[in-house]
Amino acid sequence: MSNHRAFMAMAAAVLIMRPPWSWAQTPAEADKYDWGQHMSQMMWGGGWYGMILGPLFMILALAAVIVVAVLLVRWLSGPLYGPQPPYQPPAARTPLDILKERFARGEIDKEEFEERRRVLGE
Repeated sequence: MSNHRAFMAMAAAVLIMRPPWSWAQTPAEADKYDWGQHMSQMMWGGGWYGMILGPLFMILALAAVIVVAVLLVRWLSGPLYGPQPPYQPPAARTPLDILKERFARGEIDKEEFEERRRVLGE
């Protein structure tokens, strides 16, 4: 058990001193990551298209996601108005129906209505 503790103490000391995966940089390495040059190059050195197209593509991607979501919901919810009854053509009007409508509208009087109804044979 004491060997285990000694090993853990030695490992902790090595990690505290300088771990091999350390992100610490030497002064020479720090110059490689100077963002001032990169930002000025992006702003004025021809990187402007990234600043314009980036938000544009983000808006297009968001719109595409919204359209896909709406279509998916509409597809899963089924028809919008429910089942439709089978088509039935309108009933044909008989000559007597037309005569009754004309009489109801006042286009013909009672005598003319009776005479035409007799002519129609009904």
